[in-house]
Amino acid sequence: MNILDSINNNDDLRSVRAEDIPRLCGEIRSFLIDSVSKTGGHLASGLGAVELTVAIHRVYDPYKDRILFDVGHQAYVHKLLTGRKNRFSTLRKFNGLSGFPNPAESDADPFVAGHASDSVSVAMGMARARTLRGEDYDVVAVIGDGSMTGGLCFEGLSDAGESGEPIVIILNDNGMSINKSVGGISQLLSRARLRPGYVRFKKAYRRMMRNLPGLYFRLHRLKEKVKKDLLPQGGIFTDLGFEYLGPIDGHDEAALESALRWARRQKGPVLIHAVTVKGKGYAPAEAFPELYHGVGAFDPAEGVSAHAEEEDFSSRFGRSAVRLAEKDPSICAVTAAMERGTGLECFSSRFPERFIELGIAEEHAAAMCAGMARQGMRPIFAVYSTFLQRSFDMLIEDMGLTGEHVVLAVDRAGIVGRDGITHQGSFDIAYLSAVPGMTLYAPSSYAELDFMLETALEKENGPVALRYPRGREGAYRGSCGDTPSTLIREGDDVTIVCHGITINAAIEAAQQLETEGIGAEIVKINRILPADYTLCLASLRKTGRLLSAEEACRSGSVGTSLLSAVSEAGVPLRGCALLDLGSGIVRHGSPEQLRRELGLDAEGICKAARGLMNEKDPA
Repeated sequence: MNILDSINNNDDLRSVRAEDIPRLCGEIRSFLIDSVSKTGGHLASGLGAVELTVAIHRVYDPYKDRILFDVGHQAYVHKLLTGRKNRFSTLRKFNGLSGFPNPAESDADPFVAGHASDSVSVAMGMARARTLRGEDYDVVAVIGDGSMTGGLCFEGLSDAGESGEPIVIILNDNGMSINKSVGGISQLLSRARLRPGYVRFKKAYRRMMRNLPGLYFRLHRLKEKVKKDLLPQGGIFTDLGFEYLGPIDGHDEAALESALRWARRQKGPVLIHAVTVKGKGYAPAEAFPELYHGVGAFDPAEGVSAHAEEEDFSSRFGRSAVRLAEKDPSICAVTAAMERGTGLECFSSRFPERFIELGIAEEHAAAMCAGMARQGMRPIFAVYSTFLQRSFDMLIEDMGLTGEHVVLAVDRAGIVGRDGITHQGSFDIAYLSAVPGMTLYAPSSYAELDFMLETALEKENGPVALRYPRGREGAYRGSCGDTPSTLIREGDDVTIVCHGITINAAIEAAQQLETEGIGAEIVKINRILPADYTLCLASLRKTGRLLSAEEACRSGSVGTSLLSAVSEAGVPLRGCALLDLGSGIVRHGSPEQLRRELGLDAEGICKAARGLMNEKDPA
């Protein structure tokens, strides 16, 4: 029997003999590779965090203590060890396990974790609440070196180090950038620090030196100089107020346990620096960790294909950006840790001097682009809709108020799918609508994406955004030209207003409604901001029935904005239906399942149109 099969709770894990832990870790890796190869998901991060997560769970109680995983990509092992092994076949599926920690799923998940760099701040909130309420539990935050590129992380670290709160920050460093000789000396110092005798000596030494302050400070300065020379990685953390421990081999479970038990006894902030290998235990993932960060289903024996898949909106954007940059040397591309995801590999290869990768630093990226624009460059900031949210203040202050000409390529707008509530592109129309002077386009096809990107760069002024979805174009392959909206299909009974790839479901619905004797007129919005509803109002004066369909939250949506315009224009309506993402909180599942559930597929649009036709005219 596998050891993993015998673990149903934390007591089971703690009862595993120390000599059997390496075998258990091997079983966990095998399980992850086999399971994720069937469901898809985040693989390399979890493989690198196996020993680290096992050690954490053997020292801490996940149901009492608060264990926070920054981002959550590395939390699959945590899920395995907290009673969810038998549900892994449902990972990221409709009504199945989330791909990220979620308190609604388990009491062992203290917080939703889908975006990077906030774990230290959240952990500090929990630690302060514990102190203020007089409660007894430990707080641990596990943050990757990638998340350390986010400024929020350092705001949290600055507060944590100064606070004196008992809190443990674990830096899961899989960057593989530590020099071996320095690391060896550092590990030697770390092992010394773990010994209780060292801690007792340190406290006694301080007491003894209270009466010899001059000697103490001279020795202290000497010690700090030696430590800084030998252990430069710990300098910033010790300066911030942490007891620093590391670097530690993140795949030596016994050493990690020992470090965690020491850290737990301390009465202040501790930072443990664990060096891990992303993709550990699966050779293809170790060799190409970027390919195995997020994967679809694959054959473990063959591995993930490194070849480009069929063209999608992201890759088409990248090629279009290259085409325009070849003609204009002022065009540059900026991204925040998403070169592959945003389709910019070709740009970075063709124009390495004009490609800027900033790590997880969306706020910095937005402000930096504004500065580049002010000095005559034409920056394109390629970013996922859900991640651009972080830059809201910079969008207003550094672009909107100053009128800087920055182009935002807003990828993954609308329904994303299996990553769930933290990654759906629900809110971009709402927050971009608040940015002064913002122009927002919504391409429905690759041809429109090409045209709108060129227009945004060469003909517009001020901040401009293009909102496009994850995945491929549909049956609609047309191009709208430079009109703010387009009449796609004529009809007398109901006006369907949509934008983006929802046009495909709208056309299919209109064709079905025609067989039922219902004439649906389709107006496609091409430019969402600034709004121009002239064509929509003309259609509604004819049909009297409005059906808007869009992949965006209700607040600030095109539908609600259009209703306001209808009221101001005094256009009488006999019926109205708004199909959208509601509050914007959309669970995980395939895009097709989610659209069906939300009524944004062809059948959902047909059902809403039938409902409008059955409504009685107002008296």
